[in-house]
Amino acid sequence: MRFLRSKYGIVAIAVVAVAAGAIGAYAYFTTTGSGTGTATVGTSSNLTLHGNAPTTLYPGTSSTVTFTVDNPSPGHQQLGTIYLAGVHACVGAGSSWTGSSCTSGGVHATTCESVDPGNAIDANASQFYMADVVSNQDFPSGNGQAVTATGTLKFHNLAASQDQCKNANLVLDFATR
Repeated sequence: MRFLRSKYGIVAIAVVAVAAGAIGAYAYFTTTGSGTGTATVGTSSNLTLHGNAPTTLYPGTSSTVTFTVDNPSPGHQQLGTIYLAGVHACVGAGSSWTGSSCTSGGVHATTCESVDPGNAIDANASQFYMADVVSNQDFPSGNGQAVTATGTLKFHNLAASQDQCKNANLVLDFATR
């Protein structure tokens, strides 16, 4: 009996050893390879600028303009230089510019809308002026983000009556370069 037990023991050890060798032993070749994949890159989206000049303007005065920006893109975008592209003036309490006319019975005061593009030698050539505002600020996706740089909106003191601008509500058009 002892012999059988010993024989079975040896057989059991042999089976375990063969099984372990089969599991742990494998052969392979080394090689190199290559392949391709795909990805896409988005494009820029137009930033929307908002400006606010809280000080009431009179001929010969100025107001600091603060800006916020809306970035509709899912990625970061850089705001370069902001400039004053135009002014729309509506005279009348509560009136504002809708993009084509004045609301609330306001009168469109086109003679109050001249803007100095920044290269005029004579300040008397226009009602309003704002030097370019260099931002060069990076904005992630989102709305109402503060722009660090500020501008200065000037209401020139012209050598003529500026009554056409009295009580005007201004909409400032900003653009970027």
